[in-house]
Amino acid sequence: MADNPKDIAIKPGDFEPLDQQAGPDNERIAAPSLTFGQDVWRRLKSNKTAFTSFIILVLMFLVAFGGQAVYHHDPNAQQPKYANLPPKIKGVDLYGFNGHLKQSGKDVDAYAAAGAGKDVHYVLGTDYLGRDLLARIMYGTRISLEIALIATLIDLTIGVGFGIISGWKGGRVDLFMQRVIEILSSIPQLVVMVLMATAFTKTGMASIIAAIAITGWTTMARLTRAQTLQLKNQDFILAARTLGESAPKIAWKHLLPNLSSVIIIQTMFTIPSAIFFEAFLSYIGIGISSPQASLGTLISDGQKNFQFLPYQMWYPAIVLIVLMLAFNLLGDGMRDAFDPKSKR
Repeated sequence: MADNPKDIAIKPGDFEPLDQQAGPDNERIAAPSLTFGQDVWRRLKSNKTAFTSFIILVLMFLVAFGGQAVYHHDPNAQQPKYANLPPKIKGVDLYGFNGHLKQSGKDVDAYAAAGAGKDVHYVLGTDYLGRDLLARIMYGTRISLEIALIATLIDLTIGVGFGIISGWKGGRVDLFMQRVIEILSSIPQLVVMVLMATAFTKTGMASIIAAIAITGWTTMARLTRAQTLQLKNQDFILAARTLGESAPKIAWKHLLPNLSSVIIIQTMFTIPSAIFFEAFLSYIGIGISSPQASLGTLISDGQKNFQFLPYQMWYPAIVLIVLMLAFNLLGDGMRDAFDPKSKR
């Protein structure tokens, strides 16, 4: 017969404290809680190429829009006596940045030959009219970015609205709206630009923005429509419709937040396309007109003296290349950051 339980005495030494590292607590996941935006930012920062591109773009925006506050040179001021001077940085004795040129195999101080004083120096040299090339590059970069940003904003507004309405309505409305997109997509932007040049008395920012805005929004509209078709049958959308929410309210509160990743990524690819289109138009002479400067006009002017003064073309071309690469690499990085299946 077993002992009576009441006769069993419990002593303090019969028990030992449990090891805190053992048991279920050892398998607990102690990761910080992150919102979707914080997780996207973490993924973007882990992508060194995209984050470096982001920093480069920030610096280029600061120089383009705020550089003249530090570098006080008028980009349109002409000084013919200082025409075609090479780059010169004060205190730097490095060929290519000391104001010297090779003429007939001899090293010549171009600034002394032009009668420039010791305090006269142009960081990136001057053009054929004696205008400061660095000031014109900063001004031209700002013009190119302004055109691209305004055109992209119009693209964003029209494309997102058109795509949401087309995908949400469906049926005959969607069929008609998609035929409109196909018609506009079949018209080359260059043809539209030529028509804008004939419609406007003077080519410039307005005509370029109009040419980009007329046909540039179709890609955004197609992407937005495709995502809207997928989202409108989701449970949370059906629940909102069941509760009696209006279509505009559903689009604002539910569709747009879920479309944000597609919109942002497409925007990052639209901006460099607009920059290149503006540069191309200005290069062939139907874009920005003189005396205004853009990257395209600077490259076109530099090409005329490329054989003897290649820096006049190389510097604006390098700025354009860096802008295009930075925006495209940042767009690739943001696409990976917004993708939850990414391993970054």
